[in-house]
Amino acid sequence: MVRSERINEGQRLKLGVFKFASCDGCQLSILNLEEDLLVLGQALDIAYFPEASSAMNPGPYDIALVEGSITTAEDAHRILSVRQQAKVLITIGACATAGGIQALRNWADVEAFKRAVYPSPEYIQSLSTSTPISEHVHVDCELWGCPIDKNQLLHVITDLVAGVQSRLPADSVCLECKRRGNVCVLVAKGLPCLGPVTRTGCGAICPAMGRDCYGCFGPMEGARKGPGLPPNTTSLARHFHDELQLIPVEVLRRFRGINGYVDAFKQESERWESRK
Repeated sequence: MVRSERINEGQRLKLGVFKFASCDGCQLSILNLEEDLLVLGQALDIAYFPEASSAMNPGPYDIALVEGSITTAEDAHRILSVRQQAKVLITIGACATAGGIQALRNWADVEAFKRAVYPSPEYIQSLSTSTPISEHVHVDCELWGCPIDKNQLLHVITDLVAGVQSRLPADSVCLECKRRGNVCVLVAKGLPCLGPVTRTGCGAICPAMGRDCYGCFGPMEGARKGPGLPPNTTSLARHFHDELQLIPVEVLRRFRGINGYVDAFKQESERWESRK
């Protein structure tokens, strides 16, 4: 949720887009706004966006969109500078919001990875962890997804420009499946679907194609901040094991994926760690 007061009323808002450790997919979602991006350009001064333009104007910025997790000491320092220059900081995507798939390193020996992959590992300067932006600076709004939904991004930015309170859905993917009339893949096909504990936002793309949800949009409301009950990951994990016959390591992997470092998913995966 983003604060509702109008920023620089009567003026074009200055926007900066920043990248940390990520695949650039969420920045491409911004460009995928296409004609809507042209309209936003009338209300926004897109001052810093290296993915889209070589013109990189200095801050301060009214809005900073941040993609990617913190994986190096240099990035840990740079995000402090971004925060100082931004009135509103919005994380976009699973990497910035939850640490991303690269947070798998948080349970592993990063030095061993370096030795296995690089002929001269001593030249690789990286942290032993991949952490979300919120562990380093205050974040005003989080956009989940891998990648984000461009319509949610448009919704949040439009609300900021208009100076109104922005709210995003935090229900589970199951509700979206019901709206679309999808057959439940967990019940009908016996697939280990994370839909019951994952927040909506993707439009239930995978279940609509007969596939199980992988949790791209993170835990449904209550797993981190704000009102609502936390997702019942324990019950779902038990169902995966007892009814669908997944062995413990397979249950662990279902929760330790794209958003595996978020508390609700992290805690569930670690409960199954000792049972491997």
